[in-house]
Amino acid sequence: MKKNKPKYKQIIDAAVIVIAEHGYHQAQVSKIAKQAGVADGTIYLYFKNKEDILISLFQEKMGFFVEKIEEEIRGIQSSTEKLLVLVEKHFRMLSEDPHLAIVTQLELRQSNKELRMKINDVLKGYLRLVDQILKHGIESGEFREDLNYRLARQMIFGTIDEVVTTWVMNDQKYSLPDLTKEVHQLLISGINSSSPLKV
Repeated sequence: MKKNKPKYKQIIDAAVIVIAEHGYHQAQVSKIAKQAGVADGTIYLYFKNKEDILISLFQEKMGFFVEKIEEEIRGIQSSTEKLLVLVEKHFRMLSEDPHLAIVTQLELRQSNKELRMKINDVLKGYLRLVDQILKHGIESGEFREDLNYRLARQMIFGTIDEVVTTWVMNDQKYSLPDLTKEVHQLLISGINSSSPLKV
């Protein structure tokens, strides 16, 4: 499988740097090859084209992301606490990889519809994880029993995503992980069973 080949990860990591520094449209395959220290032709042994590199990069990083969060929340009973870990991990992982943050928040927002569909497909694993936390919280009585978990999932992902985008747009000048507790508090106040929303 190509993912296990030694140069695959090397090319992915190089692509993150090149796309972050030059933008997706200016990130020629030759620049990625140079950054990875491989011949241009080597790239095509692993990827069909630049679009394939972008999607594979997102698959790889998002897969790792979900894996790490799942690992961390495995032994936690409280859904409120699981959500805290999810927010904290999301913020910490991107703050530790500024190039990846630029790629996920800016360069993955491509206007090409087909590309957007593929990116949304990759996101499903992350959104499923949010769903699991919400459903568990509803079942355990931590979250409101009338909670529309699909809407709550959009709210949670949208909030986390927008906070990271704002941080990237502000040249990452402040600490993203420092915002974890406040963001978590705001999210929980909307879904907590002890604070029902009157509609």
